[in-house]
Amino acid sequence: MRTAGPNRRNLAGAMPYEPPTHSVERSLRATTGAKIVAGIDEVGRGAWAGPVSVCAAITGLRRPPDGLTDSKLLTPKRRTELCDVLGEWVTSYALGHSSPEEIDELGMTAALRLAAVRALEALPVRPDAIILDGKHNYLGAPWRVRTVIKGDQSCIAVAAASVIAKVRRDAMMAELGLAYADFDFAANAGYPSPTHRIALEEYGPTPHHRVSWSYMDALPRWRHLKKVRITPEAAALQAGGQLGFDF
Repeated sequence: MRTAGPNRRNLAGAMPYEPPTHSVERSLRATTGAKIVAGIDEVGRGAWAGPVSVCAAITGLRRPPDGLTDSKLLTPKRRTELCDVLGEWVTSYALGHSSPEEIDELGMTAALRLAAVRALEALPVRPDAIILDGKHNYLGAPWRVRTVIKGDQSCIAVAAASVIAKVRRDAMMAELGLAYADFDFAANAGYPSPTHRIALEEYGPTPHHRVSWSYMDALPRWRHLKKVRITPEAAALQAGGQLGFDF
């Protein structure tokens, strides 16, 4: 059982965790010759509304701010405080977003890649290698990618990206919520919640909802608004006289 050491407490409480390190970045530098390594993390994948957002962060090999870890292990207050520090501490970072319309049109995997490429191309320098949180490489060629399960907890650059992405997207959703008070986007950030579901049942989806998603099936009054995403494979079948849909 792991115990909390001097640097294994988030600054909002006493939750123990192993602090992230530069070990994966050092490995990439040693094995691939990469000089610039970016960490990537996303937020908003499971939301009903709002964009999916990706942050790409370059941190170098400097010691991180105290308490840096996966954004999900931090309180909202501590995330915001840490994001302010990270904005000055990282070598550089950039955000990329895919809109609900793009998610509906492309599907989540392609939308994630689009958002990640937008973030990477917005960086002032092109990374030689990328540490991507999770086990699926949704980026692909021409990017040199190392996937790391729970990379947002174990890799400094990915942890930094996770905090920045979460805080920046939450702020976007809070601002959006000013125009849609009944949906309480400031509290739920577009994710499923009782308040969010009740508002959907009463008012239907806003222009910022992902209307190809299965939650629409549970809204009898608004089910007719559900958008069916047609995959390239289905489109080819339609061209040949057959009908195929990806639900």
